[in-house]
Amino acid sequence: MNGSPLHSRGVGLIEVLITMLLLSTALLTLAALQTRALQYNQSSYFRSQANILAYDILDKIRANNKKISAYNFALASFASATATNSSSPIDAVDLYEWRQDVDTRLPSAQASVACGAANRVCTVTVNWSELNSSEHNFGTEHADDATSFSYMTRISE
Repeated sequence: MNGSPLHSRGVGLIEVLITMLLLSTALLTLAALQTRALQYNQSSYFRSQANILAYDILDKIRANNKKISAYNFALASFASATATNSSSPIDAVDLYEWRQDVDTRLPSAQASVACGAANRVCTVTVNWSELNSSEHNFGTEHADDATSFSYMTRISE
């Protein structure tokens, strides 16, 4: 009597339910993995942009290295970037365009350029905010999620 159809009813349904549970768990895990990969990809993109922006302003300083001290620019937000008052129109335009690029490419960006006229060492610092998915409200920016990139080099004459 063990092989009768009466005793084997429902076994297929339990197997299907277990399979659906395993499949749904696997799909949720894959979705979480994909979300995390996208977040890391975005973070990597922002770091690459910060690196490119630092090299950009340093190349502009090298091209106009006689006015190295005119490129000092304090850490600031660029919501209302305007051309700076300086002794040379070249450095004012360079800083203005660079500030616009930083503001366009990075979220909630702040940046600074510090060049010493005596030792000719320039330090470029770029700060920006990144999205944090570990918080309860995924997809919102938090002040403590600031990322900073700093690059220092000596400008030769």
